[in-house]
Amino acid sequence: MPGIRSRLLRAFWAVDRMLGGEQPLTRTERFVAARHPVRLGVAVGACWTAFFTLLPGTQSADVVVGVAGGMFLGALSGFTARYLRARQHRLQRIRLRDGA
Repeated sequence: MPGIRSRLLRAFWAVDRMLGGEQPLTRTERFVAARHPVRLGVAVGACWTAFFTLLPGTQSADVVVGVAGGMFLGALSGFTARYLRARQHRLQRIRLRDGA
């Protein structure tokens, strides 16, 4: 099992490098990476859910869409913040190793 995990991680970072992952993080990416991923995901999900459920004339289908969409966007935001945090740590490790 550890061999599979390390191969998957190497493949993930190889794809990241192909997509420009060696570039320094932008100011916005550093801001998102500095935030706690779970808190960010909960905040985004709560805002989305509140937006859909607090509109006037809300029906039960709107509540379902609001809650499901809030959970999806919250998870997506949390995973994005976690990825940016891992990328930031990886770039720092590479620069330390290269002496840059």
